[in-house]
Amino acid sequence: MLLVDQTTFYIYTYMAFFISFFLFLLASSATACDRCVHQSKASYFSKASALSSGACGYGSMALDLSGGHLAAAVPTLFKDGAGCGACFQIRCKNPTVCTKVGTRVVLTDLNHNNQTDFVLSSRAFAAMAQNGMGQQILKLGIVDIEYKRVPCEYKNQNLAVRVEESSKKPDYLAIKFLYQGGQTEIVGVDVAQVGSSNWSFMSRNHGAVWDTSRVPEGALQFRIVVTAGYDGKWIWAHKVLPADWKTGVVYDSGVQITDIAQEGCSPCDVSTWS
Repeated sequence: MLLVDQTTFYIYTYMAFFISFFLFLLASSATACDRCVHQSKASYFSKASALSSGACGYGSMALDLSGGHLAAAVPTLFKDGAGCGACFQIRCKNPTVCTKVGTRVVLTDLNHNNQTDFVLSSRAFAAMAQNGMGQQILKLGIVDIEYKRVPCEYKNQNLAVRVEESSKKPDYLAIKFLYQGGQTEIVGVDVAQVGSSNWSFMSRNHGAVWDTSRVPEGALQFRIVVTAGYDGKWIWAHKVLPADWKTGVVYDSGVQITDIAQEGCSPCDVSTWS
């Protein structure tokens, strides 16, 4: 029987992780062009609750992310849940009804409609209109749009961790990330007891929700892998959950994510966006 010391074990573990991480970057960068302006169409849901209860798993807390300016996006933007929480600037191309600025939305759901890249909340859809023309744009139902991904900004708000109700000590922990700033995607999460180097991998359950059945004891810390275009890095969040963590509670991670996507954008759609 071959015995491997702890140091060697960690080296092998990290090598395997970074190989898979590198392959993820190659796959994502092949289609990534977050800073590009894209042409498409958008429609809307009459009730924002249809989006807040969507595939990202934010629930009613989605309304706190962007004042009800929510969006469901196609699979290429949803990215199997990695796109949850991404911010987009969207403007419609009807100069008679719409402003040149448009509105900013947060991705909270998966759009299965192949006629549009986005389905917006009615509040976000109406916000693309000129003053006093909200009802006119709503009557259109679907409009031509330009959109681009933009950094999310949460002033005086750190990345937060919500313990999901399905969590149960000591067998299962499910968490949800809120207020993810910058222009990044969370692609990996580990958890460990505060002060320990014995990390446990967490898996994406769905959307913004990560879970593990290997729950460390005591107060918990997290390390998070975020990507910004071609680049990726570790985010360390020390002492996030207390030893007596409770379900349904939101805990401050003590860190902010402000990174901006650095990938090249070629080819991009032709746009007059300024």
